[in-house]
Amino acid sequence: MLHHLFEWLNNQGIEIPGSRLFGFITFRVLAAVLLSLFITLVYGKKLIRFLQKKQISESIREEGLAGEESKKGTPTMGGIIIIMAIIIPTLLLADLTNVYVQVMLISTVWLGIIGFIDDYLKLKSKRMAQQKGADYKKSNKDGLAGWFKILGQVGLGILVGATLYFNSDVKIWREYVGKNPSADSTVKEKTYNGKTRYFVETKEPITTIPFVKNHEFNYSKLLPASMRDYTWALYILIVIFIITAVSNGANLTDGLDGLATGTSALIGTLLGIFAYASGNLVFADYLNIMYIPNLGELSIFIAAMIGGCVGFLWYNSYPAQMFMGDTGSLTLGGIIASLAIIVHKELLIPIFCGVFLVEALSVMIQVGYFKYTKKKYGEGRRIFLKAPLHHHYQVKKYHEVKIVTRFWIVTVLLVVLSIVTLKLR
Repeated sequence: MLHHLFEWLNNQGIEIPGSRLFGFITFRVLAAVLLSLFITLVYGKKLIRFLQKKQISESIREEGLAGEESKKGTPTMGGIIIIMAIIIPTLLLADLTNVYVQVMLISTVWLGIIGFIDDYLKLKSKRMAQQKGADYKKSNKDGLAGWFKILGQVGLGILVGATLYFNSDVKIWREYVGKNPSADSTVKEKTYNGKTRYFVETKEPITTIPFVKNHEFNYSKLLPASMRDYTWALYILIVIFIITAVSNGANLTDGLDGLATGTSALIGTLLGIFAYASGNLVFADYLNIMYIPNLGELSIFIAAMIGGCVGFLWYNSYPAQMFMGDTGSLTLGGIIASLAIIVHKELLIPIFCGVFLVEALSVMIQVGYFKYTKKKYGEGRRIFLKAPLHHHYQVKKYHEVKIVTRFWIVTVLLVVLSIVTLKLR
C-alpha cells in the first residue's frame, strides 16, 4: 500500500522526502525483513501472554522422549504471528497488482486457515476430554480429518496451477534464435552491458532440471503429441502433488524446538535468491537461467517470510516459549512449495527440502514396514526406533539442540548445493 501511495503521489508531482526509495526493490526487501522481525519480536511476547491466558497450549503425547514434561502447557498456534509478519509487510511494501504476490498472499491465508481450524479442533477436543475426565491420549486429538486437509491442499494446488498456466501476466522470456528479429513483432529488444539481446515471450510449462546442460524441460513432453492440448491438466496435477507433499513434510518436521522454523528460513533465503536472479534480466542472462518478468517483486514477500521465521525463532528455539502448530507448519510448507513452482525450480525440491523429504519418508517407511511385517509375521517390526526421523535420534539419547543444529547444517549444505546448480551443469 505504501508502495502504491508513494507512486501515486510522485505521479501527482507531490514528492515526500525519501519516498523514491520505495521504487527500489532492494530497499523494500530490507524494509520487509526489518518490519517482519519487528512484528514477531514485539508482538510475539504479547501473543504468548494471550495464548497462556486463554489456555491455548500444546498437549504432548507420553512417548518416553526426553523433554516431554517440560513441553506440556507450552502455548501453541504461534503460527498466527508468522502469518501476520508475512502478510502485513507484503501489503505495505509490495506491488499488489503483481500476480505472483497475489498468488502467494492467497496461498498464505488459505493454508493458514486450514492449519488454524486444525489447531482449534485439537484444542476443543482436549478441553472436552478434560471436562469429561477422559484420558486425553484416547480422545480425538487429530483435529481436522486427514481427507479435509488434503482437500484443502488440493484446492490450493488447483488455484496455483491454474493461475500460473492460464494467467496472461505469467510469462517467461527466452532468447530469440531466429535470423531477423526486426521482422517479428513479438520479439522484445533489450540493451544492457553495451550489447543488444532479443527475446520472445512464452507461456509454455517449463521447469529447470538440475545438473543438466540443456537444463529446461517442457511438461508437455510427458504426454503423447495427440494429448498435448491437455498439458494444463497434467501441470495442475503436478502442482497439487508438490504442494501437498511439501506442506505435509513441513508439518511432520515441526516436532522439535526451532527445527521447522530454522529450516524454513534457510530454504526461504534460497528461494529469495532464485526469485531475485530470475526476475533480473542481467543476472538471468549471466547465469543462463530463464528470465521471468516481474518476478523480482516476489522477493519482498520472501523477505517478509524469512524475517517472520527468524523472529519467531526467538521464541521457538530451545526451550520453546511457543509452538507454531499446524497454523504455521502447514502454511510454511505450502509457501515453500508454491514459491518453488513459481520460480520454476520445483525439481530442486528434493534437494533443498531434503530435511522435509527425509522426515516424511521416515514416517512412510516406518508405517509401511510395520504393516507389512505384521501381516507376514504376526507382529509389526520397525526400521527406525521412532518416526519421524528426529524422534529416532531422540530415542538414541541425542540432545534436542544437537539434533536441530545438525538438521540446520544439513539444510545449509543442501541450500548451497542448490545454488551451485545455477552454474554447475
